Amino acid sequence: MKSTIYLETSVNCYLAAPPSRDLLTAAHQQVTHLWWHSRRSSFELFVSQLVLDECLAGDPDAAAKRALLLADIPLLNIDSEATTLAQHLVRRVQLPERAVVDALHIAVAVRHGIDYLLTWNCRHIANMNKARHLDMVNQRLGLGSPRLVTPHLLQPWEGPE
Repeated sequence: MKSTIYLETSVNCYLAAPPSRDLLTAAHQQVTHLWWHSRRSSFELFVSQLVLDECLAGDPDAAAKRALLLADIPLLNIDSEATTLAQHLVRRVQLPERAVVDALHIAVAVRHGIDYLLTWNCRHIANMNKARHLDMVNQRLGLGSPRLVTPHLLQPWEGPE
């Protein structure tokens, strides 16, 4: 059985964007493309309506590219329990109020028992300090936590250790 991944919006945005002139962003884009072409088939991917809505915002041409990448990925339901959990996470994981959308991404992954939440949002999602708090909060609630990772961490790295 394949591990499951909730594909957060930022990954899709890196895939669909033109190559960046910023070195760090360009490196993230390359890692994302490498993961997408070599590793995504090793996982069962999911998104939510929230991801679709975010990907469809903005420039129509860019939105069309982002939507095409998500065309065959199943949608996870955003129910009232996920919404309530997101609000709880904002308070307990010490996320700023403006990060309620980020908390909702996490809550959807938690509610559906997803193994990994793949993101480039390292401020509010793939953040070791936030992940530690998330694990503690979810443990108290009797819930599991997805691993909050960037595509770097799911690469088939080879070479000397």
